[in-house]
Amino acid sequence: MKFGFDIDDTLINLRQHAFELYNHKLKKNIPLKEFHALKTVEIHEPFGLNATEGKQLWNSLREEIYFTNCPPFPDAIEALNELVSNGHEVYYITARKKQFAEKTKDWMKQAGFPVIDSHFFCGMEDHEKICIIQELQLDYYFDDKPAVLETLQGYTTKLYVKDHPYNQHLEELNRIKEWNQLRALYES
Repeated sequence: MKFGFDIDDTLINLRQHAFELYNHKLKKNIPLKEFHALKTVEIHEPFGLNATEGKQLWNSLREEIYFTNCPPFPDAIEALNELVSNGHEVYYITARKKQFAEKTKDWMKQAGFPVIDSHFFCGMEDHEKICIIQELQLDYYFDDKPAVLETLQGYTTKLYVKDHPYNQHLEELNRIKEWNQLRALYES
């Protein structure tokens, strides 16, 4: 079978990592409970930043956010390696800017994710992921962003939303909370 995965906040805990960097850079001590209470993908509000300031801060720290010690979600690396060892194909489909494609691919490999260069897609807008998913004829696709998943509803690919407070309104979609659940999803 063919499995497709978004990277940020699906396989790796990028927003929390960025939240912790914001605390450090802004010399703040906003507790993680405020992060976990956010109902938006954006993380700037607890820091008293407006949308423009939040975007500027994110852009100024983007490489540090992407390529420092951002942790994978528990069991994500093991689950994807198990898929590959069982003969399944794993594809990565990320909206990260194309300029970060090679560095992202290398970072994923160093972290232990099973990455084949021809199975790595980077540099499209969120809404453009649908074309790649359709061309690849994926059996399963996992993402966290409501805007992406909403564009994919009605297609034959089985969609799974990586559980976060900001995507709870997607009640009709299959949900994955922990990556150790993956095998049970496709074996059932």
